[in-house]
Amino acid sequence: MTEPIFKIQNVVKSFGDHIILNGVSFDIRKGEIFGLIGASGSGKTTLLNIIIGAVRPDQGDVLFRFEHLLDFQKAMAFRSVFKKQTAVKKIYGFASQMPSFYSNLTLKENLEYFGSLYDLSYDALRTNIETLLNLMDLKNYDDLLAKNLSGGMERRLDIACSLIHDPAVLVLDEPTADLDPVLRDHIWTLVRKINKKGTTIILASHHLSEMENLCSRIAILKDKKILDVASPDSIKNKYSKIQEIHIECYPGNYGKIMPKLTKKYLKSYEIRGSRMVIFTDKPQKVFHELFPILEKRKEEVIDMKVGKASLDDIFIALSKDEKNEIFKNNKQKS
Repeated sequence: MTEPIFKIQNVVKSFGDHIILNGVSFDIRKGEIFGLIGASGSGKTTLLNIIIGAVRPDQGDVLFRFEHLLDFQKAMAFRSVFKKQTAVKKIYGFASQMPSFYSNLTLKENLEYFGSLYDLSYDALRTNIETLLNLMDLKNYDDLLAKNLSGGMERRLDIACSLIHDPAVLVLDEPTADLDPVLRDHIWTLVRKINKKGTTIILASHHLSEMENLCSRIAILKDKKILDVASPDSIKNKYSKIQEIHIECYPGNYGKIMPKLTKKYLKSYEIRGSRMVIFTDKPQKVFHELFPILEKRKEEVIDMKVGKASLDDIFIALSKDEKNEIFKNNKQKS
């Protein structure tokens, strides 16, 4: 397990009489892709801004690993982001939900400007610009005015500007918001490439199914607190005690299949397009009954898979405080 790079300690934040965060604590480890999920308005953006020191909490602190200190001084190796702003700004890059570049500058000019804020040498700036334009697939557009970029290119330029000083940490707030599936996949591919170079990634996103396959750990922000911090698989195993059977048949007369199954083995089911999804904690029992029924009704099985409930399903249930049989009423931290 790698050392933490950030330690968020008992953070409390209010705006007026409205409490946004209340006693939030967790660590972010060096080199990981750390995801933050929460309902709209739950305080994700506020928490990201507190982590980088842009917003000061009412209580608590955020500590970052001060790399200049020797390893044997581990007890003293962390400093408050609010007391060491100059130092912490050098270790992170932040791409917010809204573009932060200048629309009347070209891509290259934007990168030159943001690089100038970090006192980079001429050679270092040129090298970083060349590297980022290639990494973001923007090399052929370096002289294009930023106001003429497409939505996906805007997002890539914004990330490039946040990486111009080669930070150890990249913070992304909803990096794929309002992008179509193809462009979202492109952004996530870039995130993986950046992480493989050793950069720690902290991101907030509402595309949970994509974060499930991207993040090493996820924090669930709910009711102003961190409900849990764990790997996606650990969260699914912890909060879901049933499995999903996804089956696609032809001709797919599912309405005549389901009544034939023993009700005690079923928690629920739903039709998703051409597929039927069965929720059960006894999949073997369901299979034992299902296949003879399908054969008798001359249903051809086109595709089938079995797995835990998705992160989307778990998050929706937790957000709604649903206390049904599908989800465990277990809210203890791992």
